[in-house]
Amino acid sequence: MTMRWMKVMFGLGVVVLMPMVMLGQSTPKGSVRVYPSPVGEPLSKRFTVSVEGKDAPVYVAHVCSLLSEKPDVYQQGEAGFASFDIDGTVRVTVTATEKVKTVKILPSSYGIVAKIAGDAVTFTVSKPGQITVEVNGDWNNSLHVFANAFEDAPNLKDPNLIYFGPGRHEIESMHVGSGKTVYIAGGAVIYGKLTSGHVHEPVFSLVGENITLRGRGIIDGSLHVKATAQANMIYAKGEAIEIEGVTLRDSSSWNVPIRQSTNVKVRNIKVFGWQLNSDGVDVVNSQNVDVSDSFLRSFDDLIVVKTSLKGGGISKDVTAERLVLWNEKAHALTVGAELREDAVDTVFSDCDIIHDKGHDWLLRVFNGDSGTVRHLVYDNIRIEEDRRPFSLFIGKTNWSKDEERGHIEDVVFRNIQSPVPEWNHPTQLVGVDAAHEVKGVLFDHVTFGGKPMKAGDVEKNEFVEDVVVKP
Repeated sequence: MTMRWMKVMFGLGVVVLMPMVMLGQSTPKGSVRVYPSPVGEPLSKRFTVSVEGKDAPVYVAHVCSLLSEKPDVYQQGEAGFASFDIDGTVRVTVTATEKVKTVKILPSSYGIVAKIAGDAVTFTVSKPGQITVEVNGDWNNSLHVFANAFEDAPNLKDPNLIYFGPGRHEIESMHVGSGKTVYIAGGAVIYGKLTSGHVHEPVFSLVGENITLRGRGIIDGSLHVKATAQANMIYAKGEAIEIEGVTLRDSSSWNVPIRQSTNVKVRNIKVFGWQLNSDGVDVVNSQNVDVSDSFLRSFDDLIVVKTSLKGGGISKDVTAERLVLWNEKAHALTVGAELREDAVDTVFSDCDIIHDKGHDWLLRVFNGDSGTVRHLVYDNIRIEEDRRPFSLFIGKTNWSKDEERGHIEDVVFRNIQSPVPEWNHPTQLVGVDAAHEVKGVLFDHVTFGGKPMKAGDVEKNEFVEDVVVKP
């Protein structure tokens, strides 16, 4: 077979020749597509996965949880994850290194029923989604199965394409400008390389207009040592930016900060963060941002809206929807703590929280500065484990910079189910004084342990007004 090559421009005029195998040809039709792992890439010793008889590599990611019964005691582990593309219903077989006695498939809302036979677990997947498989009660070292939709290959002749083919790559911080597309193919693993000149710079900086980063590959931050460098994985600042499909692993800082941006879409990403401050997606002083159809398991906040830059503009029209969330330490869906400008019209909807090991509230406004949080909706949130569900808080925090305190107004918690009885974790509403209140809060069809929430389940101070619990 004759192999064709393409020229790809990297950085400041550096050209790399890369093979045009795989994506240079039309994609054959079929129900499943798997991607081989790079030579030498560590794979799981605990699980193997096959899809319709095709082996899908099971990669590994460091994870870290707080032990719920022992606050501030950490438990590290190693999760496995397999990723593949599907078109229609496929049969997945997971084989463990031990006899399978029990298996849990999460989220429960997917309705997946598994069959056990010896050391194997079999189930079917009919549509794209992010599935967690827990064998014999070992939730920490679980397996994550990511079923993606088939994707269109990029045009390899596009002069604005930056292409990473299958294999291992080490790169310094890459700045991606307007009109560019970064494509990270399935089977590609990109390691952000620590250098003296780029110790705090992101692996990818997307700065400008009409920028896309997508693919089925992995971006790894393990070469950035926390003690000497804190680097984001993907930094976005601009207009009309899209991030889709990739897996982010071992970040030393926030995985995806979106700063002072408009019209940003983040879809189908998978995040594993085990270090402190390895937030999932942080939306900062930005407008019209949508984060959807993604999986996040991180040792800090998962999805958070902030306005930490004074004079940097408000955050407005932020939506996070159809997410599978595993909260290891802090918050799952939150606004704050840095709120120096307003954050308005935020919607968190149709999400599954499959685990909560943290010491903070899952769904929270944490207002420590002078901004106002207004028109916030939590809707259709399915919680499978939680310690503290809801909190609206105004007051000074460790992150406060403004002397003036802010406001929280018009917040709705609707169609939310927690499995834990209400007496085990009351809701917290706290204003700071008569001029800085929590005002206008609706709890609509919220259940604890299968029972409807009652007004007495809300703990509030004297600076909280207009709280309604329905029905």
